[in-house]
Amino acid sequence: MANLDHLALLKSGAVSWTKWREKHPEISPDLSYADLRGINLRGSNLSRCNLANANLSKVTLIAANFEGANFTLANLSFALLVGANLSNVNLSIANLQGANLKKSSLQAANLIAANLQGANLSNADLEDINLIGANLHGANLKDADLSAAKLMRADLSEADLTEAHLNHTDLSRANLFKASLIGAKLYKAELRQANLNEAYLHKAYLFGANLSQAKLINADLRWANLRGANLTSANLTGANLRGAIHNNINEAL
Repeated sequence: MANLDHLALLKSGAVSWTKWREKHPEISPDLSYADLRGINLRGSNLSRCNLANANLSKVTLIAANFEGANFTLANLSFALLVGANLSNVNLSIANLQGANLKKSSLQAANLIAANLQGANLSNADLEDINLIGANLHGANLKDADLSAAKLMRADLSEADLTEAHLNHTDLSRANLFKASLIGAKLYKAELRQANLNEAYLHKAYLFGANLSQAKLINADLRWANLRGANLTSANLTGANLRGAIHNNINEAL
C-alpha cells in the first residue's frame, strides 16, 4: 500500500513535492495502490516511484518524469502522457487503453502483456522496448521509433505504423492483420510466422527481413523493397506486388 506521508506530499502540490524530492533524492516514493484520479501531475518528478496497482485513469501527466518507475498492473487508461519520460519503467500488465503517449520516451521500458488498445504513440521513442504479448489493436504508432523492439506475439491488428521505424524489430508471430505499414522501415526485421493478411505495406522497406512462414494473403506490397528478404513458405496468395523490388519470389516460396 502507499506510504501515506508520500501520498499527502504529492497531493499538497507541485512546489512541496518538488522541494521534497530535491531534498531527499535517495528516497523512492511508495504510491502503490494509490487513487490519483483528478490530480494534475503535469511535469512532476515521479522517477523511481512505486506506482504498482495505482489508479491514474484520465490523469494529466504531460511532460512528467517517470524514469525507472514501477507501474505493474497500474491503470493509466485515457491518461494524458504527451512528452512524458517513461524510459526504463515497468509497465507490465498495465492498462494504457486510449492513453495519449504522443512524443513520449519509453526507451527500454517493459510493457509485457500491457493493454495499449487505441493508444496514441505517434512520434514516440520506443527503441528497445519490450512489448511481448501486448495488445496494440488500433493503436496509433505513426512515425514511432520501434527499432530493436520486442513485439513477439503482440496484437497490432489495424494499428497505424505508417512511416514507423522497425529496423531489427522482432515481430515474430505478431498479429498485423490490416495494419498500416505504409513507408515503414523494416530493415532486417523478424516477421517469422507473422499475420500480415490484408496489411498495407505500400512502399515499405523490408530489405533483409525474415518473412518465412508469414501470412501475406491479400497484402498490399506495391513498390515495397523486398530485396534479400526471406519469404520461405510465406503465403502471398492474392498479394499485390506491383512495382515491388524483390528476388525471384517464385523460387523463394
